[in-house]
Amino acid sequence: MVDARTRVFAVIGSPVEHSLSPEMHNASFESLGVNCIYVAHRVERHELGDAIAGFRALKYGGVNVTIPHKCEVLRYMDVLSREAELTGAVNTLVFREGRVEGHNTDGRGAVLALQEAGVEVDGARMLVLGAGGAARAICVALAIAGAAHVSVAARRVEQAEEVVELVHRAGGRGSALKLAQELGREVVEAHDVVINATPVGMHPRTGETLLTGEQLTRGQVVMDIVYNPRRTRLLEEAERAGCRTVDGVGMLVHQGAEAERLWLGVEPDVEAMRRAVLRALEGCE
Repeated sequence: MVDARTRVFAVIGSPVEHSLSPEMHNASFESLGVNCIYVAHRVERHELGDAIAGFRALKYGGVNVTIPHKCEVLRYMDVLSREAELTGAVNTLVFREGRVEGHNTDGRGAVLALQEAGVEVDGARMLVLGAGGAARAICVALAIAGAAHVSVAARRVEQAEEVVELVHRAGGRGSALKLAQELGREVVEAHDVVINATPVGMHPRTGETLLTGEQLTRGQVVMDIVYNPRRTRLLEEAERAGCRTVDGVGMLVHQGAEAERLWLGVEPDVEAMRRAVLRALEGCE
C-alpha cells in the first residue's frame, strides 16, 4: 500500500514506455517487504536538470537513467563512482546526505550475468561488438574483473580506440578492431567470449546480426545484451555453431540488482526480478 512513508524510485529516459524496470523492481520490493514503489518518467533532454533537482527535492530513493541521458546526466552529479567516471556514463543515481551520486551498474551486471552462466571472466580473452555507452561500461567492467584482453570492434575504429583507452585506464589490456561483415573467423576465434553490446537484433529488427555461425567456433561463449527477443539471431547462429549462449535477461536483472544494493543496502530478490522480466517479455511476444 502506498502511503506517506513510501519511498519512490524511478527510471527516466526518452522513450521510456517500453522499460521493464518497473515490473522488475516492484517485484523485488514486494518480495523484500519494503515500502517502496518504482515508476517510469519520460524526461526530455531539456528537462533533465529540472528533473534531477525535483527528485532531490522530493527525496526520491533513487533513479535509473536510460537512453539518451546516460552521458548528459554527469553534469548534475556531485559524486561519481569509479565505473561511472571511467565510462563517462551513469545509469543509477543515489541520493545521499544531500548529494547526488552517479553510478554505472551496466558493466557489473554483464559480468555477473556471465559468471552466473558459469563463464570465467578472469583471464579470458573478450571480443566486444560496439563502442557505445553499454559497450564502454562492459569493457571497463571486464578489465576490472581481470579479463586477459578486451578487443573492441566498432564500425568506426576511432570509437573503438576510445573504448580501449578506457580499458587501459581500468588496468586492463585491449585493442581496437574495425567491425565489418568481413571480420574474419581467424580474428573471432582468437577470443573465448564474444559479446554483442549493440542494439542490433533488437525487436522489431530481429533478423539482423553482426556475426554469423561461419565466423564463430564451437565452444566459444556468445552473449547478447539484447533481451527482446531473448533468442536473437546472433544467439541462434551461435547455437548452430556449437557455442554456449547467454541472453540479455541476466544483464538486465543483475544491473538492476546492483542498483537496489546501492539504494537499499540489502540483498535484492534476484529471482523475483528475473521472473517479473520473463513474464513481461512473454506479454511482448
